[in-house]
Amino acid sequence: MVSKPSCVLAFDLGASSGRAIVGRLDSEAGIVTIEEIHRFSNDPVKVGNHLHWDILRLFHELKQGILQMKHLGYTDIESLAIDSWAVDFGLLAANGELLGNPYHYRDHQTDHVMDKVFDLVGREELYAKTGLQFLQFNSIFQLYALKQRNPELLQRADTFLMIPDLLRYFLTGEKHSEYTNSTTTQLLNATTKTWDTELLEQLGLPGELLLKPVSSGSRVGVLTKEICDELDVPSIPVIAVGEHDTASAVVAVPALEEDFAFLSCGTWSLLGTETLAPVLSEQALAWNFTNEGGVYGTNRLLKNIMGLWLVQECKRTWDKEGKNISFAELVKLAEQVKPFQCFIDPDDDMFLNPEHMPKQIQQYCRETEQVVPLTEGEIVRCMLESLALKYRFILERTEQLSGKKYPGLHIVGGGIQNELLCQFTSNATQREVWAGPVEGSALGNLVVQWISLGYIANLREARKLIRNSFPVKTYFPEDGAGWQEAYATFSQVASRLTVK
Repeated sequence: MVSKPSCVLAFDLGASSGRAIVGRLDSEAGIVTIEEIHRFSNDPVKVGNHLHWDILRLFHELKQGILQMKHLGYTDIESLAIDSWAVDFGLLAANGELLGNPYHYRDHQTDHVMDKVFDLVGREELYAKTGLQFLQFNSIFQLYALKQRNPELLQRADTFLMIPDLLRYFLTGEKHSEYTNSTTTQLLNATTKTWDTELLEQLGLPGELLLKPVSSGSRVGVLTKEICDELDVPSIPVIAVGEHDTASAVVAVPALEEDFAFLSCGTWSLLGTETLAPVLSEQALAWNFTNEGGVYGTNRLLKNIMGLWLVQECKRTWDKEGKNISFAELVKLAEQVKPFQCFIDPDDDMFLNPEHMPKQIQQYCRETEQVVPLTEGEIVRCMLESLALKYRFILERTEQLSGKKYPGLHIVGGGIQNELLCQFTSNATQREVWAGPVEGSALGNLVVQWISLGYIANLREARKLIRNSFPVKTYFPEDGAGWQEAYATFSQVASRLTVK
């Protein structure tokens, strides 16, 4: 008798869009298939001087995804799970109600807050405790900004829940903090893997708001009766997967080797490797690398890079100006212009949340005495070449910190649809690039559910399964001399590179 495929549902929320994806596992054939059943935009909302996430709209879209699941005949879903971006959170009152819309990580409330925290806890001590890259929007700085600006809100709060924890709470009525996302707060001790109570006391932050993290793969409730009645669906079990989308994306890297380098490429680029333990050396601190928790006890040594946010923001600006050029058309325009005219450091603070990204790109080039890109194609080419060169810079530092040498780079995520960037990355690193799968975070979400349900034994088996199920495109390096010269120029104009 042929066994029936197992079906589970993944909600994968990115910084610009979200999707509901049904995964089907045919254990006998050793194949996974997926179907996107619902997609929606995820747009921050500016109210006054602050930027927020529209969290109730996101919850509404989750319910629409569950409805679509039912309408498409998926009546045998065994579980569901959510992954999302990191650092942002909501606060619940004692009665379980949400205290306001969560702030967006690009909100300016955290401007200059890092220095105030460093006055209380030095950089070296904070890194030794948490092992996390210093980014002004980390949860620790958001909480400290709230303490300074709106202490009444913290006083009213009873529970701190990160975005997927919060949405899961809306679905199940149960409050849990998942481990991989908790590690991105810069409040979890990298060695003990528990909340650092001493650090919380030093900053005067209310540690009682924080729930003990549960391990990835834990079963953390079922859909509430209210949800089931509203949507006319059964009470589906809910699993806490690697709820940081990068943790899920790394699960889905189809690597056959034990040691590999990865790039999760989307709105953000996250480049690094897996290690057995956090790397907390002086060099890791000096280079501002991060150590984030992975599923099943792994450690992700990586660096956050600004990523395709640069292109997305340029397109948004051009759309407002009535130009309405598609991403595919922008890439074609970039292909047609002269290479290596100018470069930026993608991680310069001026690109975090500018009013007009194209003008900001031009301003950087002007300040560094380069050719100033004028056309859309020139601006996009500048960004894509700079991203590829930054990937080389971070890959080489990852090798030095890990003590490993990587023959190539695995790229997963929506960014692999930009084939020009993939080729540029191979050229810049002078290594093979293996691109795929596109839906990295969603696939990592799905396979951890299947591990939890007992259909897949471990991560190695999961990665082999993904490798057998989805195509991987290989890019080979070209024009080594030209890209080597470009890298030398890039290193000079990205003058702040050594401290980023």
